[in-house]
Amino acid sequence: MLNFDELRELAADVRVFVDVAEDKAEALRSVIRAYDVVLAIFPSGDGMGLHVIKGKDILDNIAKSRTHAIYSHTAIAVPDLEHAEALKYLTTPPEQRIAA
Repeated sequence: MLNFDELRELAADVRVFVDVAEDKAEALRSVIRAYDVVLAIFPSGDGMGLHVIKGKDILDNIAKSRTHAIYSHTAIAVPDLEHAEALKYLTTPPEQRIAA
């Protein structure tokens, strides 16, 4: 089970990694490629919003089977839901964008 404090820490680590990278876009793509599940976190009226950038199928299977599957995960802080949706779209392979 993920908790918000862990997600904030993960997002802070990702932010540092991207900030020190010479090619920030490639650094962000590398992070997304490296993990099974990538969550975008952002401020919302309820405190923190979540949007799945990558790994929705993994999370759905865990929820349906009620098992504790092992998967790697991280979080990326974005300003709002629209940025989370854009990041998901931009990091999805082109052949999957057309099908969506």
